Amino acid sequence: MESIRADVALREPHGFSAIAGERKSAREQLVHQLRRCADRVSLPAGLRALTQYVSASHYLLVRQDLSFDSDTDFVVASDWPFDMVRGLAGSIAANHVRMSEFDRCCNLMQPSFSQFADDVAVPAGVSREYCAIVFNVGRVRMALLLLFPEHFILSQSNLRDVGLLTGYLASICCRPSTRLERESDLTDREIECLYWIAEGKTSDEIAVILGISRNTINNYIASVMRKTATKTRSEAIAWAVRNNLV
Repeated sequence: MESIRADVALREPHGFSAIAGERKSAREQLVHQLRRCADRVSLPAGLRALTQYVSASHYLLVRQDLSFDSDTDFVVASDWPFDMVRGLAGSIAANHVRMSEFDRCCNLMQPSFSQFADDVAVPAGVSREYCAIVFNVGRVRMALLLLFPEHFILSQSNLRDVGLLTGYLASICCRPSTRLERESDLTDREIECLYWIAEGKTSDEIAVILGISRNTINNYIASVMRKTATKTRSEAIAWAVRNNLV
C-alpha cells in the first residue's frame, strides 16, 4: 500500500526553499496572503494558498458537527471531484461516530491519514491516501481534507501550520446560517443540566433540584447529546468542559 506518511524523510513543498530562513519567509508570505483573503472574505482563495503551501492537489473543508446523512450539507468549500465527496461522506461519519469525545479532543490539529475505498475513483496521478486535519472554530468542529500527488512525502510541521492557519481563515470567512447556529447552541436549561451532570447528579436528583420531571431532564440531556454529537453523558461533560460551559 502506497504511503504519503509524514514520518519518513521530509521534503519541502514545491516552490519553497529548504533553507530555514527562506522557509520562514515562505510562511510569512503565506500568512500575508491569507490576511488579504480574510479581508476580502475569500475562503476558496485562502484554501488554494494553503493547499499550494503543502503541495497538495485538492482541498475539502467540512463541518464535523453536522449530520452526514443529507447529501453534501456538511461541505463548506471544496475543489474535489463531486463523486469523491459523496463517496467519502459515509467514511467520515463512521470515523466520527467511532471516536469518543476525549479522542476527538486529543486528535485536534494532528494530521491523520486514511485510505479511500476500492470503489472510489481518484484523479489520475493522485494518491489513494488522503490527509485530514481537525480543528475547532469556536464551538464548531471542522476538518480540512487534502489530496496529494502519488508518492509525495509530506512535512509534518507544514501540515500543522496549515491546520492552524485554516482555523484562522475559517473563523473569519465562515458565517454559519441562523438555522445552524440554533442547532448547535444549547439552551440555558440544557447547560444547567450539564452542570449538574458534571457534579455527579442523577436524572432523579436533577429533577428535584430544578423542580421538573425526570422525563423532562432526560429529554434535555438527549437534546444536549444530539446537538453536541456525543453518545454518552461523560462525552457530553467532556464537550462542555472543552467549551468552558461547566
